[in-house]
Amino acid sequence: MNTQAPEAAITAWLATQGDAMIELLARMVNTDGGSYDKAGVDAVGGIVKTFCAEHGIPVETVPGTLYGDCLRATVAGGTALSSGNRQQNIVLMGHRDTVFPKGEPNRRPFTIVDGIASGPGVCDMKAGLVMNLFLLAAFHKHGGAPGPLVGLFTGDEEIGSPEGRRVIEAEARSARVVLNSEPGRPTGAVVTGRKGGVFMAMDIEGRAAHSGGNYEYGISAIGELAQKITAIHALTDLARGITLNVGLITGGQSVNTVAPSAQGQIDLRYINPDDRAEVMAAIAAIVEKSFIPGTKARLTIRGEFLPLTQSPAAKKLFETYQAAAEATGFTAAGEFSGGCADSGFTAAVGAPTLCSVGPVGGKAHSPDEFMVVASMVPRAQAAARAIFGLEAAGL
Repeated sequence: MNTQAPEAAITAWLATQGDAMIELLARMVNTDGGSYDKAGVDAVGGIVKTFCAEHGIPVETVPGTLYGDCLRATVAGGTALSSGNRQQNIVLMGHRDTVFPKGEPNRRPFTIVDGIASGPGVCDMKAGLVMNLFLLAAFHKHGGAPGPLVGLFTGDEEIGSPEGRRVIEAEARSARVVLNSEPGRPTGAVVTGRKGGVFMAMDIEGRAAHSGGNYEYGISAIGELAQKITAIHALTDLARGITLNVGLITGGQSVNTVAPSAQGQIDLRYINPDDRAEVMAAIAAIVEKSFIPGTKARLTIRGEFLPLTQSPAAKKLFETYQAAAEATGFTAAGEFSGGCADSGFTAAVGAPTLCSVGPVGGKAHSPDEFMVVASMVPRAQAAARAIFGLEAAGL
């Protein structure tokens, strides 16, 4: 199959689409879409659906109950290939939700100053969504894809994909490769490895009492929480890449009441998949233990990400992308990230996965989040070239 003509046509067409990409990005950024705002996340999904309809790309909706729907856009590609996993889908993945409170786009609308775009979710990861949409449109328009393309647009990644995970894993089990369009690093690098993460809450029950007149009757849930926090933080092992952080606490009734209840929210990060069970068992033992007699505690897992590890096939995919980046005119090293992403789920079920192939940006989850406008087209072209390079790489 001669892929040179469609490859040249696709990269040339993408070179003309910079303004259209930015226009679409502005509409997405200016549309509310925090993870718990299902209507907002689905409104961003409406922008995805409209773009696909304008380009003749079919979209399937997998409804979400509490969170944003999952959207699955498809573009036909070569299906008569002879060996290996070559009849399986090439997946372009991204999430539509952001971490920001409702109304944030009104407070900080999309802007561009000196080639730097800003606004809530501009790089994490609405720029990646835009890139994926234009990749789908390019292959639909010019053909030449070495296999069917699937654009997967999920709605709850920022809270651990409680509903999206099953959709992601099902898609990944039949994926030839997965390119996750989280933001490219400020250095221009992509991400070849990520930590896993578990997000938990420990709820503690004590007994209320007047803190002056009946102190001895009280059992302080806050006092118990303080000791549990110290014990949990002591599980951190930086040499092994294990970190524990109790990042949110609530509790108590009034300043003059022994606290009847308290809660601490725990963030666990780890590198080695085998370390999860060990640390989780240690956390469970701390939660079960009553440092202050009479307290009770309960541990609840609220969300989880699996680590992104680099398989031999994923290493080939990274090398294929590196070559595509060089052909496009930039260098893409591989970096490890302590952050989590849906790419861990796809890697865990065996799909060769590369993360952070989206446009370059940084300072995500903050008012200073940014995206480098000049990176939008080259990152799209590099992803397209990487897709054309899958055959030669044996992927």
